[in-house]
This record gives sequence, structure tokens and C-alpha cells, in this order.
Amino acid sequence: MNRIDTRFAALRARGRTGLIPFVTAGDPSPDATVPIMHALVAAGADLLELGVPFSDPMADGPVIQHANERALARGVGLSRVLACVREFRARDATTPVVLMGYLNPIEIHGVERFAREANEAGVDGVLLVDCPIEEIETTAPLAKAGLARVLLAAPTTAQARLAAICATAEGFLYYVSFAGTTGADRLSMDDVRDRVSGIKRSAKTPVAVGFGVRDAASAAAIGAFADAVVIGSALVDRLAASKDANDACVRAREFLAPIRAALDAHAASHVA
Repeated sequence: MNRIDTRFAALRARGRTGLIPFVTAGDPSPDATVPIMHALVAAGADLLELGVPFSDPMADGPVIQHANERALARGVGLSRVLACVREFRARDATTPVVLMGYLNPIEIHGVERFAREANEAGVDGVLLVDCPIEEIETTAPLAKAGLARVLLAAPTTAQARLAAICATAEGFLYYVSFAGTTGADRLSMDDVRDRVSGIKRSAKTPVAVGFGVRDAASAAAIGAFADAVVIGSALVDRLAASKDANDACVRAREFLAPIRAALDAHAASHVA
């Protein structure tokens, strides 16, 4: 088992919903990335999703698009992202780190080279938005290097294709709560609950839900039926106005701690 499997096993044993915050590497500043990662863990993050800056982030809404632009303008590319993970691992050997991004930077870097360097840096999994299951063999070197290939499913995913995704996903399956880009606010909680319940009956991995999760209330509502909740745009937006790395860490902790508390309170109420 890698760190992702170990962490989800611990969450199940404690009856706890996982909390997965997303931040874009290099934003609001390159020197803030690793401190923010540690601050998020201190505030209750169970896994970290670290965005790899890319010039055409097609799955992302304006907030994360702008974060990508700012990071790229500061020269943050794939090598710098891996350096951030290595630095993070100097103090944290247990929190799983998943890189979220697009195939182009990895292909330019070299898939086998990336797989080797990511493993050495301490990356645990990779979510490639534009690498569908039909092209999964493109990322075979990642699996050979021990990196979990996290797959996406959406409300529009056909049943036969969903079955293949459920059988193939590694680490966890990321369910996109609505058809659209990150940061929008259009959750239909009943629809998401029904869809996730069906997926969990078939998936061999835990199921995390993201897109449209903005605050403690929406996170707790999804945490009632998902194995983990992913929250990104709202956090990235909060961090964008940071004055410096210290301010960014304060903002990260203040944003995430109430969400962690809401998830835990909901779980405790059901145990009671």
C-alpha cells in the first residue's frame, strides 16, 4: 500500500471523511507553496492535491486559470513542483500528495523520467484531467513507478465507461459533481448522493467528490456520503490576496479548519 491507501484505511477505521484541499503550486508565490502545504495539514487536511501550472487548464474555472497564469509568470513548471514535494517531504513523510494537471507538461518532460522523479520526490498519485481511460496506457510508467493513477468520473459518464473507470482507478476515484469547470456553484445534492452511492457499489477505491464544494456546509453535506471531499477554487481564491507566505498560511488554516470541524461534527453526530 502507498500513502494514499494507508491514509484511506486509517480514515475508514476512524469513521472519518477525508479532506483534500487543492492549491496551485507557485501561487500566490513560489516560496509560499510548501508552507501552505504544511499549514493545510495542520488545519486538518488528510491528502493534498497540488496543481501543476499549465497554460490551458481546460477543466478549471477562472479562479484556478488565473492561479495557473500567475504561477507560470513566476517560472513555476513541473521541475519546480517536484522540488516543492521534495521539500515538503523533509518534514512530512506521511501525508499523501497527488499532483493534478494535464498530460502536455509530463509528455514534454518525458513520461518515464517524470514517473521516476515524481516517485523519488515523494509524490503518491497523479490526476491527469485530459488523459481519458481509453489512453491509460500512456501513463503506464506512472503505475510501474508506484504512482496511483487517479481517474475522473462525471454525471455524464456512460455506465459502461464508468464500470471501466471503477475497475481501473487507483488511489481514489474523483467524482466531478457536475458537468462544468471548477469553481461553479450548481450542486444538486440529491443527484450527487445518488450517483456517488452507485459508484461506491462498483468502485474498488474510495470515492472523493469535488467541483462546487465551497464551504463547511457544502463539504459536510457531501461528507455524509463520500469517502472524501475535495475543495479547491474557494481556497485558491482566498489565498490569491495573500501579502506574503506567512499571510498565506494564516489564510489557509483559517479557511480549512472550519471545514475539518464541520466534517468531524457531522461524523460524530451520526456515531452518537
